[in-house]
Amino acid sequence: MELRVGHVRVLIKEGDITEEDVDAIVNPANSLMVMGGGVAGAIKRKGGDVIEREALRHAPVSVGEAVATTAGRLKARHVIHAPTMERPAMRTTAEKVRRATKAALLLAARMGLRSVALPAMGAGVGGLPVRDSVRAMLSALRDNLDRLSGLQEVRLVAWGRDAYREFVEAAKEFGEG
Repeated sequence: MELRVGHVRVLIKEGDITEEDVDAIVNPANSLMVMGGGVAGAIKRKGGDVIEREALRHAPVSVGEAVATTAGRLKARHVIHAPTMERPAMRTTAEKVRRATKAALLLAARMGLRSVALPAMGAGVGGLPVRDSVRAMLSALRDNLDRLSGLQEVRLVAWGRDAYREFVEAAKEFGEG
């Protein structure tokens, strides 16, 4: 599914975020930058320990801030780490996801990136329902368009068919809102 939010093309797809060939993928991190489980663990396994070692040098990173690292063996050029929770395995909220997404997108824009891919921020380990996550991410994109001039494409990557259906439903609801 594809939609436009201002000047940005938003592509919603099912897949593995660690396989995305974009300028950056976004890691819904914890403030300590420990990459143990969920998306962070998958990024570390596929891209290598170098990503976590580099991220740890920036710790702690508050919710609402973001840092970028290299992407190791991933196809993406960078990993943007945007905490959705303060400590590993904490529950998160839609507001924290909105703040984390905003921080990731603004950092991507400052870096001059044209394409980024995000998972359902906060929906795995963080326990947020997928639809709430997607609505918060799209809201962050819409509310900060004027500061994202170079960004051309945002991919929202759903892990599995059920999650993909939730992404699509949330996007439809967002478009009607």
